[in-house]
Amino acid sequence: MQSTSEPSPAVAVTHRAVVCMDRRLKPAVFPEPVRARIAAAAPLVDLDDLAGSPELAEATVLFTSWGAPLIDAAVLDRAPNLRAVLHAAGSVKDVVGPDVFDRGLLVSSAAGEMADPVAAVAYAFIILAAKKSLTLSQNYREGTVAARHDRPDIGFGDKTIGVVGASRIGQALIRRLRADGRRVVLYDPYCTPAVAAELGVELTDLDSLCARSDILSLHAPILPSTVHMIDAARLRLLPDGAAVVNTARGRLVDTEALLAECASGRLEAYLDVTDPEPLPPEHGLHHLPNVFLTPHMAGTEGADLDLMGRFAAEELHRLVAGEPLRGQVHADRLPRLA
Repeated sequence: MQSTSEPSPAVAVTHRAVVCMDRRLKPAVFPEPVRARIAAAAPLVDLDDLAGSPELAEATVLFTSWGAPLIDAAVLDRAPNLRAVLHAAGSVKDVVGPDVFDRGLLVSSAAGEMADPVAAVAYAFIILAAKKSLTLSQNYREGTVAARHDRPDIGFGDKTIGVVGASRIGQALIRRLRADGRRVVLYDPYCTPAVAAELGVELTDLDSLCARSDILSLHAPILPSTVHMIDAARLRLLPDGAAVVNTARGRLVDTEALLAECASGRLEAYLDVTDPEPLPPEHGLHHLPNVFLTPHMAGTEGADLDLMGRFAAEELHRLVAGEPLRGQVHADRLPRLA
């Protein structure tokens, strides 16, 4: 059992790396330039599973990403030399268990690389919501476009944006909003008044936030306490004409309650995530003009997947140099991760 959670630059270590993840995504996350960067610090071997192999037994670093298996005590028993798990994706909750931390391994996540892309999509949805884009788009299709210059509900004006969750993404969004002079209120039971002050936002309780929010943007993790945190009662607290923006997790919202509010025409919704996901084609949310749906695409996707691998590769170089890992995940944060 390893006795420290920090690498020691005083001890020379010959690193060996393995990567285990969904093989279909591996070329996108770890393309040849990224693999070459890793190989400059440690030989890299691909594994299809963690069932046990000489390469796993010798590995000091395990790269994971989407589709990686859970690293539990049984895996660790087969990897006695492992010192670090470098996750080239977002949350590590489904990849590393408590045993990884108990044995003193370092854990790093590239989740921070997703914060700005998701925050950018959330802000784009907020801008569309502020401009009543769905309503105007429907009017345009129906040929009933009316004068917009005298409509005080179009544009930001004195609108209040309620942000639920001061996560990396939540904070990135808040900084964008505040830089543009937007009025923001925040609910996060773990956020301190000092952090809220630094962000330039007012902390409040969730019911009050809902009652004040012209646009509600969700950035909380899924925990037992957050499932359906935006339920029928809290949706009713939102002002008439408000919009719900969700780029976090679909289960934060009671889908059927949201469907009822949107079907009535009282609320708009901009959803990158749903519950269930994917949403069945026959579901009512697909057929409402005041609902905008995207297929969980706000994060790092497609041509940008290599950003995750590049971050993980640089973490390896920091590990080899005895430097702190920029994406280090600590055990006490694991229960509250998305």
